[in-house]
Amino acid sequence: MVLDELLNRDRSLLLVDDDKPWLTRLERAMERRGFDVRIADSVAGGLAAVAAAPPAFAVVDLRLEDGNGLDVVSALHARRADARAVVLTGYGNIATAVTAVKLGAVDYLAKPADADDVIKALLSDTEDKPEPPENPMSADRVRWEHIQRVYELCDRNVSETARRLNMHRRTLQRILAKRAPR
Repeated sequence: MVLDELLNRDRSLLLVDDDKPWLTRLERAMERRGFDVRIADSVAGGLAAVAAAPPAFAVVDLRLEDGNGLDVVSALHARRADARAVVLTGYGNIATAVTAVKLGAVDYLAKPADADDVIKALLSDTEDKPEPPENPMSADRVRWEHIQRVYELCDRNVSETARRLNMHRRTLQRILAKRAPR
């Protein structure tokens, strides 16, 4: 199998995320599991790391301060077709998951994901169907995540977000004022 050959010869891993504490924890966890880890905290840093030495594996956050992590996935796939990338995000939706897979990602995980989830996604056989999650997001949480994403895409403009979501502005303000559901 190609994955076994890749693991036996190259365990290089690039982690790209702008959440420094999480990035440091994941870096240590992956090093303990035998990976040769490099980190970057921006799209520019990730692109530079890919240009310098394209890794066999990558874990890339979707939203970074200086752009979209999918640019790193695309560059990695262009430089190294056999590389396996996983995209992480706190703003998951079907459209970005499809785009990530089209650009070469093997999986798309919602944050917070632990090292075991990441390894399972990186090393999974693409023909195997993943098991359903133990604790999936509730319907209320999915709705809240969608509203937050649209709100961010509208540059935090409540009126524009309400218009696009086809809801009353005051209703949206009440939803935004509450904590995220579990």
